[in-house]
Amino acid sequence: MKQRAKSIVCSASLFLLLSSNLGHAVTWLPFGPDGGDARSLAADPHDSKHLYLGAANGWIFESRDGGKGWRRLARVAKRDDIVLDNIVVDTADARHLVVGGWVPGHPDGGLFVSNDGGLSWSSNAELAGQSVLALTASASDPNVLVAGTLKGVYRSENSGAKWQLISPEGSQEIHEVESIAIDPHDSKIVYAGTWHLPWKTTDGGEHWNNIKEGVIEDSDVFSIIVDPMQPTVVYASACSGIYKSENGGDKFRKIQGIPSTARRTRVLMQDPNHLETVFAGTTEGLFRTDDSGATWVRTTGPEVIVNDVYVDPSDSSHVLLATDRGGVLASSDRGTSFVAANAGFSARQITSYVADAKHPANVYVGVVNDKEWGGVFASENGGLSWVQESTGLGGRDVFSLGQTSDGTILAGTGHGIYRLDGAVWTRAGDSVAVKAPAEKVPAKRKPAAVVRRVSVRTKDRTSKAPKTPEVATPPVTAAKDSIASFDGSVYGIAQAGDTQYAATSEGLLMSTTAGEHWNRVDHFQQQGLLFVSVAKKMVVAAGLKSVTLSSDGGKTWGEVKLPDTLTQIAAIAVDGFGGVWIGGREGVFATNNSGATWETLTNLYIRDVNSLFYDATSERMVITAGGTSTIAFAVHLPERTVKFWDTGWNLRFARPVGDHMVAATLFDGIVVQPQMVDSAEVAKQ
Repeated sequence: MKQRAKSIVCSASLFLLLSSNLGHAVTWLPFGPDGGDARSLAADPHDSKHLYLGAANGWIFESRDGGKGWRRLARVAKRDDIVLDNIVVDTADARHLVVGGWVPGHPDGGLFVSNDGGLSWSSNAELAGQSVLALTASASDPNVLVAGTLKGVYRSENSGAKWQLISPEGSQEIHEVESIAIDPHDSKIVYAGTWHLPWKTTDGGEHWNNIKEGVIEDSDVFSIIVDPMQPTVVYASACSGIYKSENGGDKFRKIQGIPSTARRTRVLMQDPNHLETVFAGTTEGLFRTDDSGATWVRTTGPEVIVNDVYVDPSDSSHVLLATDRGGVLASSDRGTSFVAANAGFSARQITSYVADAKHPANVYVGVVNDKEWGGVFASENGGLSWVQESTGLGGRDVFSLGQTSDGTILAGTGHGIYRLDGAVWTRAGDSVAVKAPAEKVPAKRKPAAVVRRVSVRTKDRTSKAPKTPEVATPPVTAAKDSIASFDGSVYGIAQAGDTQYAATSEGLLMSTTAGEHWNRVDHFQQQGLLFVSVAKKMVVAAGLKSVTLSSDGGKTWGEVKLPDTLTQIAAIAVDGFGGVWIGGREGVFATNNSGATWETLTNLYIRDVNSLFYDATSERMVITAGGTSTIAFAVHLPERTVKFWDTGWNLRFARPVGDHMVAATLFDGIVVQPQMVDSAEVAKQ
């Protein structure tokens, strides 16, 4: 194992050398799993293989090989809740980038500018705090940029340095601007698609006309494109379908061929070399027409949600898609077939982790909100590379992972417990017969401590925002001996010898059959559990407001009095010395007398604790916090000395792999410690 750990550190150090120009201050290095939500694509106008990618978590990525591989540049606003849907690369200076961003569910966002190819960013003061939903540059005058926000249409005539509102201030009509297009021959002709029909100005915003003839009333206009050779030809996509005008928007006609279920066409894109070819990226796959909209064919599966389309101007066979969950997809046959192109791009939301007890470099992580693209990912080298291992999970979110004494990996999902049998997951208890008369136990809904991002609409703008995990609402059948087809949500899994415990929305379950059959724990009444932790004969289970403890291996249980100043539980752990630890907004609390008294560590200053993990091998409690903290702490027992690492990332949890650490970020996948000494010791040298 030590040899494996050393090879991991060497590989990470090599990655550090290769990534020394990463545009943010990090000391731990990102390693996937690849994929996630990709929102926008843009190319260097002088080099079609030099691409930029905007993500739903505020990151800008760069590719120098046409999208085969990506590297992180910077988080443009130093926050992880801004969706980057629009990127403009200056045709006069490719190092000058302008990016628009917005925040799901809030009238927030901004416009951000980089002058060094995306390594560093500044916020434009005039559009600060505005949701920038649309942004484009004029083909005839690259100094002219036009942006669409919740307040209206803005125009810049100096490459984005200064902006002026060109739609009527306070307009009850031209606001919530979702899409923008500029006539390729006249920068004063601007089309604006709002959440309620399209508009047009021919004089730079002095006058506006509602160009709604032929468009179904109150249609949200997601995308507008103007034919570069025939600017009177205009395409628009709306919630009611795709429309085409041949007289500059004076009249539209609805194009047939796109299924009504896929009518939310987020993006339209013409092939620059074959203008009769138009791609329509929808919420149910990619469609293509080769006859200017007369007929359409879907070229991907309906599960693909397309946010942006890039057609290589130097090679029309090369097409890229920015998608939800699947990241970047690449085609070499004009969009007829696609493969993943996510090397170096990771925007995964990891909630759980387990390392193989016999082979600690073999690790598994659970992912939420990625459906068929997510589930569980596995690594054989301590987190440096990953493969998806989700067959049988059916796109379910994975909230917890564990391992049984015989080595079986378990996954707790929003709908039951699954066992990894070879390369396939099977649900525990599906074949179990109920052996006693059933008693209906009503399901209770509880908010979850794990922060999860799920699709949220700002009209049809879809991205990620915190939301509680799914909690199963159907009643669950309680039986004396075993539970058949348990369908509740499982938020925590812990092992004590041959016994597995599961903290679920319906209470505490236990298994002595390697997770195949599960029973309700006798004399345990609490439901809505989110956490469970075990060390020796001590078992602790908790929800948000209560903790139940057993000191005799689950035979008897008692409620634990919580610290007076703790408002809500966010993490629990049991150490190997009889101590119980609780984390929350107010910090870390520990007790050695079952909650009779609690203490805080005088040399541990931390708030918003989101994870506690007892590392039995090193006899230390590993702690991470949410908010803006980038510090991971280790409290060594029993003397309770504190060490720390400044990881450079906002972490969800940290775990040991051999003699170094790996951690899960909030929304950026796994990061790996590149050295075996912690930053506290480095600071002394």
